[in-house]
Amino acid sequence: MGVLLVDMSLVQRDVDSRRGPSGSSHQSSRLSEALRKSQLWSSVVTVTLVEGQDMPPDTQGGQLFVRFRLGEQRFKSKNLGRVAKPQWRERFTFNQFPESPSILEAELWSKEGRRTEECLGMCEVDLAGVPFHKRQLFTVSLDQCRGRLVFLVTLCPCSGVSISDLCAAPLDEPRQRQDHLDNYSLKRSLNNVTDVGFLQVKVIKATDLLAADLNGKSDPFCVLELGNDRLQTHTVYKSLHPEWNKVFTFPVRDVHEALLVTIFDEDGDKAPDFLGRVAIPLLSIRRGQQITLPLKKEDLGSLTKGMITLEPELIFNPVRASIRTFQPPERKFMEDNPKFSKKALARNVLRVQALYRAITSTLQYVKSCFQWESVQRSLLAFLVFVVTVWHWEFYMLPFILVLLMSWNYFLICSGRASQDLANMDVGDEDEDDEKESERRGLMEKIHMVQDIVISLQAFLDELACFGERIQNTFNWSEPFLSALALLLFFTATILTYFIPVRYIILIWGINKFTKRLRKPYSIDNNEVLDFLSRVPSHVQKVCPKSCGVWFNCVRNSKSVCLMESNFGLE
Repeated sequence: MGVLLVDMSLVQRDVDSRRGPSGSSHQSSRLSEALRKSQLWSSVVTVTLVEGQDMPPDTQGGQLFVRFRLGEQRFKSKNLGRVAKPQWRERFTFNQFPESPSILEAELWSKEGRRTEECLGMCEVDLAGVPFHKRQLFTVSLDQCRGRLVFLVTLCPCSGVSISDLCAAPLDEPRQRQDHLDNYSLKRSLNNVTDVGFLQVKVIKATDLLAADLNGKSDPFCVLELGNDRLQTHTVYKSLHPEWNKVFTFPVRDVHEALLVTIFDEDGDKAPDFLGRVAIPLLSIRRGQQITLPLKKEDLGSLTKGMITLEPELIFNPVRASIRTFQPPERKFMEDNPKFSKKALARNVLRVQALYRAITSTLQYVKSCFQWESVQRSLLAFLVFVVTVWHWEFYMLPFILVLLMSWNYFLICSGRASQDLANMDVGDEDEDDEKESERRGLMEKIHMVQDIVISLQAFLDELACFGERIQNTFNWSEPFLSALALLLFFTATILTYFIPVRYIILIWGINKFTKRLRKPYSIDNNEVLDFLSRVPSHVQKVCPKSCGVWFNCVRNSKSVCLMESNFGLE
């Protein structure tokens, strides 16, 4: 029949029984080499969409947007009005796999209303000719219409992503742990600032899962998501108490993301059935701590059956993480259009009303000082007002913010104040809302009303999130961000004390006026708003997410469908 040649080597390793897989499940716990290799990306492609040139004329008042595609990964830019030279200035990050196509596709689309979309043209770029670590400018003409797209492409090799057995965890090896600690030490803070950290997750087991098959069992596998990065375990067949005993590592580009762990039931050629998921903010991870979490539903709002045992560990550089905080968050894979939800609209209205009541009560308190309702309080306020105005300097403004945040931190540490979460329902959406939004054949006038209501819903959500994030920054809801803000306020206090304000304003103005001349392809951003986008709102404190920075628990997640596409689970 033939000869089979095997080259084997035996290495002695000191591993206790707790960390190694049991003998009965050893064979089922082996991850196939094909599955392992198909998930590990070898490089990262960064695409910066700058602008369009000589775009088609506006005939029907629509909007323009661009879709990028690399393999199964897709991104959609923001919508802009149809002008001859639209300025997008957005950045997208793709993972490139060794055996995946190297053709980057870009499509220009026109959108009119909510459902009418038309592809105006497309172009392709072969990434095989792009050198590593060198930003390359492309000005590519569209094939179906006049016009060109201008974008930058940067290709960088990627390290830090791996899948291994529990007995070969990278951070369990003293030499590898020390290498990572040295790489993310403070003395190397300015080396490769985009490499913020290293995440290791031990997926140990799950217990008491839902029975998805007719035989009363399930075929569970686990998917880990960090931003747009996804890895999965092998499938444990016919079990409600699977033991995976696998170790996954991710490169971390933003410590304000959350690790999303989802369990599915493999169902042959059909789409996998959802069994449960958990979300773990990276900044909440404690070193080397094994945790057992209850599984939740798709929107992370309510519990479902089952538990999962994990052991995450995070190593990151605080300086690089602070620099990344003031840059735009990573864009997520293209999702479906948002749906109208009466429940989400009502909750957003209540959140705005709560903020309005808080502002009104504060103004009423200030008004009471002027009306001398309390002689002692009014007299003290009058003395503070006179002394402050007489001796006012600009450095006092950030110094007052430093005092306010320090006082709140003191109250929290002393137990006199508690970080109470808003009392709100983040459970499942009404089934009637879902059925209503999925109906077909509605009148165009109904679509127009829906567009208005959805815009109002999004506006109320953004307004409420903005106010709540400012409040949570000073309430130390996220200690890392509050400590960073405290450091910045203290630095601003020192700078404004020694440097005249007019010089600082002059430098700021010169920088803003000359930024486009010095960096013609730079992305416009607001550092303050980028910082606030990392601070959780009240809803996000109840339900963290991995998409964006947090998981939007007021909508049904579409990441399941996207995951199915990425892993070929059509």
